[in-house]
Amino acid sequence: MNTQTMNDLAAPLRLLRLLATDFPDLPAMNVDVSTLFPDRLELVSHDDFGTFEAWRAAVGILPESVTYAEQSAGRTRVLRAATDYAGVRLSLIAYSANPGREGGESL
Repeated sequence: MNTQTMNDLAAPLRLLRLLATDFPDLPAMNVDVSTLFPDRLELVSHDDFGTFEAWRAAVGILPESVTYAEQSAGRTRVLRAATDYAGVRLSLIAYSANPGREGGESL
């Protein structure tokens, strides 16, 4: 049985509230808060690197700290970046089809 409480997730949830207040006009992303990593908030975008870039710039992550990878035999491109923001590890992740690869339209 999990002995964690909602209080253990308070830091990333406070950060989510702060981001929603400070950046209300930025595009919405999927939100991941996990009991496995209670000090982390992940914002995930599917099929939109523009959303990732808007958030990266807003939270001050340097472009050179973004990593690029491919998965699914090169059909999916992945951008990742992270920073410590308001005492929480904020991770941004974006997935996009790779149009240069066979079957790149499906993620």
